[in-house]
Amino acid sequence: MDTLFYAHRGSSHKFSENTRAAYLQAIDEGADGIECDVHLTQDGIVVCHHDPTVDRTSDATGLVSGFTLSQMKAMDFTGVIPSLIPEDYGRENEQLLSLAELFEILEERSRPIGLAIEIKHPSPFGHLLEDGVLKVLADNHFDPSTGTAGSKSQIAVTLMSFEPESLRYLSRTVNKDLLCQLITEVDASWVDELVSTGQMGRAAVYEVLYRSVAEGIEFIDQGGAGIIGPGVAWTRANEKIVREWLERGLTARIWTVDRPADAQYLVNLGVSQLTSNRPAELRRELEQN
Repeated sequence: MDTLFYAHRGSSHKFSENTRAAYLQAIDEGADGIECDVHLTQDGIVVCHHDPTVDRTSDATGLVSGFTLSQMKAMDFTGVIPSLIPEDYGRENEQLLSLAELFEILEERSRPIGLAIEIKHPSPFGHLLEDGVLKVLADNHFDPSTGTAGSKSQIAVTLMSFEPESLRYLSRTVNKDLLCQLITEVDASWVDELVSTGQMGRAAVYEVLYRSVAEGIEFIDQGGAGIIGPGVAWTRANEKIVREWLERGLTARIWTVDRPADAQYLVNLGVSQLTSNRPAELRRELEQN
């Protein structure tokens, strides 16, 4: 089928999210692409991790920005989805990856694949996060006009963020067709995640999130991004807007799609890319219908 299936933080229904095992599982299952989230460590390394803190995902507590990469490597990130990790998927202390190490994995598997990198904001390092990502991309033969990377140009890179200012910054050097503006409902769990960093109070967080959604829509409407990335719930609630974007020729990559009913709805809508925690199973379920 023409639909592309991206593995959300890897195959994160089988192994803990954003781990070596989850990424390798996604690649070996035949995912068309992998989605990862990135932050900067205290020593300036771009690391694959979703939350601004390690509290939910590891056996430690604290801000990602407060740890060095070596300190994070000493943590256990396998507890989100407790499961036996195959020997060739790495030892327990090898599960946390830097973005550079993720590229090494993609090189080792050496097959065509997409890589969607979500840049997480707000970041205490500001645009140093984007600069760090671009440095890793440059080290891996990234072409900012086509998005190809890897020694054989086998990796198709796109860059995503909920924060429009991040994409504006990237657009100075990267083709806008490679930029994905993420959009979602502003919910309590998202607010709690950002409040937990201690950088802003709850009212300020709500203000930032509502602003990013409004500015994200405006950014898309102004032609700033070639890819739209709303969540499933937002897409259903704003179907008319999504249809208009699709009619303009924009690519849609919708997340997080785990239910066949949602996937079929989106395919019927004209969505060509689905991000799922269970991409291989979802593909099979759609192909059987």
